[in-house]
Amino acid sequence: MTRVAFLGLGHMGLPMALNLIKAGHEVRGFDVMPAAVDAASAAGVPIAQFGVDAVAGAEVVITMFPAGRHVISAYQDELLGAADPGTLFIECSTIAVDEARTAHALAVEAGHRNVDAPVSGGVVGAENGTLAFMVGGSDEDFATALPLLEVMGKRIVHCGGPGLGQAAKVCNNMILGVSQIAVAEAFVLGERLGLEHQALFDVVSQASGQCWAITTNCPVPGPVPTSPANRDYRPGFAGALMAKDLGLALQAIEGTGTEARMGRLAQEIYAEFAAGAGAGRDFSGIITDIRDAS
Repeated sequence: MTRVAFLGLGHMGLPMALNLIKAGHEVRGFDVMPAAVDAASAAGVPIAQFGVDAVAGAEVVITMFPAGRHVISAYQDELLGAADPGTLFIECSTIAVDEARTAHALAVEAGHRNVDAPVSGGVVGAENGTLAFMVGGSDEDFATALPLLEVMGKRIVHCGGPGLGQAAKVCNNMILGVSQIAVAEAFVLGERLGLEHQALFDVVSQASGQCWAITTNCPVPGPVPTSPANRDYRPGFAGALMAKDLGLALQAIEGTGTEARMGRLAQEIYAEFAAGAGAGRDFSGIITDIRDAS
């Protein structure tokens, strides 16, 4: 049994914390949002009154925050100072590579350990304990984090040193954003050519165009019953979050001088989507904007 502080009990964090509890770990949770606290408490997560109370005495601190500024602010303002010496901080938020490295440096300077471990797999993966974790940090710290990550995920990859988990995540989500747009465009084109959705799915899902964006996140109702398209595009993974992640990709593209025209265009498309109806819809709902614009 490991004593775990879990900060950030939203749509992803809550089921992750619950899986740790089910596995026999001692978890204390905290969130700044009252609604998240109420949901977590109702689900059976012990709640600390303040973040510092959750962290005190914990062997491992897991954070799942909206953005890098929240991570760095929380580390600097209270969490690192409240933790016992040598505490392992597992940062599961999706943040910029340089922010992950800053968080790592702050943790080490304060006498702690740190890995960045962003996730892929969405709410369903969090609920089922089948997330993918991309981990950056030392071999020793990865080994310490691994048993907990294996409770919450199915595939855990050590990507290298500090920040490289976030590097893998930003590359993965750039691919995902680009492919989801391509799949949506293909279905709109198929509609206008007279193809039934099921017929196009049956071909592409078993042909060279096969990808996660069609076999799991198919953007039209019917072919994949569990896809968000069958529940009015309720997320899932919201368009606003994809826009955020592609913004991180754009930051990395520009910072490295990489020629990535498709990544840049995907970021522009999802930024427009998130500014409109897509903020609270699944990112596969981009198909509605493509239909309307055509």
